[in-house]
Amino acid sequence: MFVVSHDPTSRYRPKLLFRPLSLQDLPADILPPILAQLSDRADWHSCALVSKVFNRVATPLLYRTLDSRIISKSVVHHPSATLLKRPEYAQYVRRVTETGAVHRCTLPRYSNITKDTLEALALCKNLESITWIDDSSITDSTLLSFIAVIRKHPLQEINIRTHSDLGTAVWAEIHNHVGLRKISIWCMEGPPRVLQGWSASLGDTLTHLELGVSAYSYPCSDLLSQLPKLKDLRLKGAPATMIPTIMAYLLDLRSLDTEYPGSYSSRRHGDEDIHRPAFPSLRELTVRTSSIDSFGPLKLWGWIRALVPKPGLETLKLHAFTINSGHTSIPRMFILDLAVVHGETLKHFMVGETQLTLRDIECLCTKFPKLETLVCSTASPDIQSITDSISVAKNLQTLRLHVQWIPNDLSIATDWSTVPDFTMQHATNLMLRTDDSKLRTIAIGSTLYTGKWVLEEPGKENVESKLTFQVMGEVAEDRWQT
Repeated sequence: MFVVSHDPTSRYRPKLLFRPLSLQDLPADILPPILAQLSDRADWHSCALVSKVFNRVATPLLYRTLDSRIISKSVVHHPSATLLKRPEYAQYVRRVTETGAVHRCTLPRYSNITKDTLEALALCKNLESITWIDDSSITDSTLLSFIAVIRKHPLQEINIRTHSDLGTAVWAEIHNHVGLRKISIWCMEGPPRVLQGWSASLGDTLTHLELGVSAYSYPCSDLLSQLPKLKDLRLKGAPATMIPTIMAYLLDLRSLDTEYPGSYSSRRHGDEDIHRPAFPSLRELTVRTSSIDSFGPLKLWGWIRALVPKPGLETLKLHAFTINSGHTSIPRMFILDLAVVHGETLKHFMVGETQLTLRDIECLCTKFPKLETLVCSTASPDIQSITDSISVAKNLQTLRLHVQWIPNDLSIATDWSTVPDFTMQHATNLMLRTDDSKLRTIAIGSTLYTGKWVLEEPGKENVESKLTFQVMGEVAEDRWQT
């Protein structure tokens, strides 16, 4: 902040007297978009304590999403207690997550928890999304009460994850909700009711659907054909033979996440359905599968290509598991055939621990010039071979490899001292292998390296600032990303 000071006796320009910027000088209307960039509730809590102005902005952000999942074995602070004491906060609530575990585990010392939660939910007149999670095999009426109390709220999303059957009464109550944009239901027990009698009333609004059920008694394609505006679809338990037919009805579909059973075989995997002129142009495809050998499930690769006959695919994800030791391998012809249609659009090739040779990686980087993300397994004798395999990938930004180090000389195959150690310096060299390199995230082994250019302030006067490249390492996540 500066103040202009003018001396009328002076022949020179006005003086600028600087003073520190205070909170009172900060325009209040720019605070909401700034604080909304934060993602940690602890940060919003700190902001709420700064001043009254900050409190008015941070409070709606703190109460926008309420999650009652247990994070402590000793004390559970349920948000309903605060909402009942300060009902004016309920207007800010948009998303709520409730769990069966909270209502069962806290019942002995908090007998009114379900009653209080229902009263608090009734106050949340602007509620848009509700999530229910319950891993118990016991079915009770708690979920039914929640669904019933929010019937008149402007709900847009329903998310349910249960181990036990939902029951006829819950399904009937859920069907009363229309105008939904997203439905996510995972229930692997009980009759496969799915969307019977409900899909027709959702056709004008539903764009995102996730279904995981034990079986599909009613033709899945007939139900989903009533949802023409679907853009994002995730299915678990649906027969692979149904997928092409389903897609032929969903011309706006952009993202598909589905399974491919290892035992699947069919009449040329439904060629007459797959090659219909009307077919969506997927941007993201995720396939989950398992097999008993490293060659992968029967006809998997042809089935994947058949689901994306039109150009436009940007992301391909494959979660493949083998029953015995080893990794599923991707045939070179699959890469070449995929490149014929999607060579100009594919940006993210993420196949987990599925195996590619170094030659396959080089082929992939050549055939897909826009490739930004590569995740796979490979075998390599040294780090230089990996560098050579990605040399043509000008747009590569993220590289995550599960590497099996193999010796050049078979006579030293048991000499583990020759196994390369991928260090921070190796990561730096890879990121800066060319002047125009965009690679900034590398995970090879157990460490994740990230790099960025940083403006280094000079320690002495009359010394110019300079850009330096910094690389930081941290333990990579050792889990499946689903």
